[in-house]
Amino acid sequence: MIHTVGPIWKGGNNNERELLASCYRHSLWLAMCLGVRTISFPAISCGVYDFPIEEAAQISVRTIRESLAQSTGIELVKLVAFDDSNFVAWQRAVG
Repeated sequence: MIHTVGPIWKGGNNNERELLASCYRHSLWLAMCLGVRTISFPAISCGVYDFPIEEAAQISVRTIRESLAQSTGIELVKLVAFDDSNFVAWQRAVG
């Protein structure tokens, strides 16, 4: 298990977007270093930290794609939705 703490949404003017991208980027980097081939992510910061799910979904998908394009080793990334709004937002983000 790789644990990351996402940013608390404070309106979007406190570097929250870059902090969230960093959570995904660093977790993927660590997974690659450890030889992990499959990794799952929840919607980081979208629960009690109030990050807007549509924006978070775009950030997570973009960051995952960018990270995987630069590295090899990870074969599968799962996005685990804890409710319908997360699922729909990720569907939109993935395209």
